[in-house]
Amino acid sequence: MYKHEKQAVERLQSNHIHMLSMFSTAIIAFLSIVSLSGTLLFPMMAFADEPQPVAQVGNATYTSVQDAIGHTSMKNNTITLLSDATESVTVTPPKVVRGVTLELNGHALNASNTTAITVPANMQLTITGSGTVAGGDNPAIDCRGALQIQGGNFTSNTTLMRFAETGSASADASISAGTFTAPTLIGMLDDAEHLGYASIRGGEYHGAIPDGLDTLVLMGGSFSTTENLTPYLADMAGLIPNGDDGMFDISELAISSDYPTVALEQGSTLQKLTNDSLLDLTRTKLNGISDYRLVADAEQLQALNKQIELALQAVAKRKAFDAVSQTVTITATRNETTDGGADPQFRTSGHDEISTQVTVNIKSIAKPEDPVKPDKPAEPKQPDMPRTGSAIQALAVASLLLLVAAAVCAFVTSRLRSS
Repeated sequence: MYKHEKQAVERLQSNHIHMLSMFSTAIIAFLSIVSLSGTLLFPMMAFADEPQPVAQVGNATYTSVQDAIGHTSMKNNTITLLSDATESVTVTPPKVVRGVTLELNGHALNASNTTAITVPANMQLTITGSGTVAGGDNPAIDCRGALQIQGGNFTSNTTLMRFAETGSASADASISAGTFTAPTLIGMLDDAEHLGYASIRGGEYHGAIPDGLDTLVLMGGSFSTTENLTPYLADMAGLIPNGDDGMFDISELAISSDYPTVALEQGSTLQKLTNDSLLDLTRTKLNGISDYRLVADAEQLQALNKQIELALQAVAKRKAFDAVSQTVTITATRNETTDGGADPQFRTSGHDEISTQVTVNIKSIAKPEDPVKPDKPAEPKQPDMPRTGSAIQALAVASLLLLVAAAVCAFVTSRLRSS
């Protein structure tokens, strides 16, 4: 019995040891799993609590666009959106940076409590890429400095973009691409004396442009309405309907002449021409680009006027004049700053050296014929003496009678003397 009891005790102890070993292994495995789960879980929880980056400058990311603007440099001044952001930003880079570029990168910048983007005086901002700048109940952009828009979708429930020129600074904006939608597209800031210099060179515009923006220049673009564009399109020859979408496009800069070839002939049209009178004569015009003027080549115009002067002299001296022809080049020239140093009235664009040619023909002048002299009155003719034989006979008879009469007179005279 003792032997059997001893074996039973040994088996029981062995089972306890095996169970303890298994239990210990299970506990160790559980603790390992918990430890591993904690290692993975807690960093994930910590990452979820951290703000997501919304903008990038170089290789560095930032949780706000404003913070990214503050970390631009001269070598890297491009801020790229990484996700949609809701904040109102002001372009205030470090002092050494004069301008920055905002790459929308397909994302949206939504205004938070004021204008979505503010460009202070003496600062420059370029907006590129596809994406959205939404002002909501605020403007999308307020600009006192320099602004270039090369893409994007801009929306607002009020005035979309506001500009200002004051005594100390002036806005300078150039818009070449993008879609712009608002009740009022462009306006002035409250303290503005003038708009500044804003030029529209392209893009699609849905909304009104109010009167009174004298320095706004429309060079291109597609507009949904022309009701409030009249002051800027009064001289526009290139505004054309764009298919069935109700938009109106401004065509590319071009010069056209209704009469590229004209003829001058003796009479009222034969007179010296100035730059303006040549444009009027040929009806040469620019398609409404208000910061350009048309200028005729000075040397060619002088040569034309020299020929006109010779033709006028020929007319005065009643001489002949052979027909001549003179071609004059007319070029679209940008308006420049006035001599007093004042700012030009309109901004310039890149459409330089666009020109056309007109030809003026001076018709030949024939030498006038000498006037026909009137005939002198005919002198009365003396009657012709008769040359017939009867006339001679009559003359002889008359002579005989005269001799007889003379003899009678002589006889009577002698008798009287004798008595």
